[in-house]
Amino acid sequence: QVHLVESGGGLVQFGGSLRLSCAASGLRFSLAHMNWYRHPPGKQREFVAQIRSDGETNYLWRVKGRFTISRDNTRNTVQLQMNNLQPEDTATYYCHTNWMDEDFWGLGTLVTVSS
Repeated sequence: QVHLVESGGGLVQFGGSLRLSCAASGLRFSLAHMNWYRHPPGKQREFVAQIRSDGETNYLWRVKGRFTISRDNTRNTVQLQMNNLQPEDTATYYCHTNWMDEDFWGLGTLVTVSS
């Protein structure tokens, strides 16, 4: 069974930085495409960033240039470095992967950006 566990959320001031991490188990991590999604309060969940197994990355246009996704295949972790955080980045952030045609999600970590 695939397990994803996020960490690193918290309260940060406008313009500050946070680094989220997701620890994965139960899969061939180096072969998995890993994603970050977020669910802002009162809004729909949205895709934030992806890092594919070959290292290619994709970003939500609103975070491009501020967020950086990376992975460590030796530790089975994926990170999301978030800089210049804005109040609209406030959300619960989820780690996600689709493995063997099944979606797996972590429980999420809350990021709150104060204005």
